[in-house]
Amino acid sequence: GKSTYAERLARSLPAPRYYIATMRPYDEECLIKIDRHRQQREDGGFITIERQTDVGGIVFPARGTAVLECMCNLLANEMFDENGNERDVYDKILADVDALAQSCDTLIVVTNEVGGGAERHEAGTLRYIEMLGRLNCTLAASSDLVAELVCGIPLVVKGKLPI
Repeated sequence: GKSTYAERLARSLPAPRYYIATMRPYDEECLIKIDRHRQQREDGGFITIERQTDVGGIVFPARGTAVLECMCNLLANEMFDENGNERDVYDKILADVDALAQSCDTLIVVTNEVGGGAERHEAGTLRYIEMLGRLNCTLAASSDLVAELVCGIPLVVKGKLPI
């Protein structure tokens, strides 16, 4: 529901519309999901930019509306290299998201709420969850609108829904 809502919200805002897809196609399941998302966007008038890291380096040909899908994938891609080595990328990701926001009229960031369960995790996973939580809090504080989707229904945490 998060991606679908973000796309619907973006379609209500000025064009051009960019969709920054961050998922790495690790396996067949990922490829199927990527294909499904491409088909969902097909008639939405989006220009898709597939970029798994360094989203701050994206140069849009014109200002407009951008959807960054999603912070969870972006963080994992930036935080862990191909050998599983960790990097502290908190400041880098914030700088990259800020660069995106400065280069378009509206930036919609899709993310997940994580860490609310009582599950036990490995140390690297716990650091990922903690960093995603910190990123989400920082981005929410500087955003005009924050909405949580429950069963596809947006619940406003901050701001006012335009649609």
